[in-house]
Amino acid sequence: MINELIESYCELHTSKECELLYRLNRDTHIKMLNPRMISGQLQGKFLSLISKMLKPEKILEIGTFTGYSTLCLAEGLTANGELHTIEIDEEIETIIIKYFNLSEHKEKLHLHIGNALSIVPLLKKNWDLVFIDGEKTEYLQYYEMVLPWVKKGGYILVDNLLWHGKVIEKVEENDSDTHAILVFNDFVQNDIRVDNILLPVRDGLMLIEKL
Repeated sequence: MINELIESYCELHTSKECELLYRLNRDTHIKMLNPRMISGQLQGKFLSLISKMLKPEKILEIGTFTGYSTLCLAEGLTANGELHTIEIDEEIETIIIKYFNLSEHKEKLHLHIGNALSIVPLLKKNWDLVFIDGEKTEYLQYYEMVLPWVKKGGYILVDNLLWHGKVIEKVEENDSDTHAILVFNDFVQNDIRVDNILLPVRDGLMLIEKL
């Protein structure tokens, strides 16, 4: 996890958010208890550029939060593309729907409220790009669940894999999130089905290619 001064410098040298993303970012910080969970300008632009490079037809997102990352990922969708995003917290559905409806990509966005482990198997789609940012203790389950549905040469992005720097510290026995992330990172590193890189972008972002 990079320090705040470096992150601020990076943001100053990253293209600005569009007006819609700026408003969503502001709304999230005003209304949500944990606004830091939003992807924000730096990571959001990374997601947008990755999506634009890949030009995916089908994107899956596990963990919508207020929809900032969703709108960024949608920027690279093909004309007939679709993005399915899953959020477990029904209490934030209103803000998600509000900003989805304001997006030029609204017809391509499909929100599912509920547990991703139950919803993803029902979608039965072949994904070009998957973004995982849900429950940390379920990361490995998400990964194993989606990998068979990712096209060869497709990509999985996974957020929060440095977990506030805890991955290089002594971990308390009851810290289930950090233990789960450590297990996930080691598993992917040794998975011969993929090629991967862990980037120190914000809280750690892993880019995984299915071979």
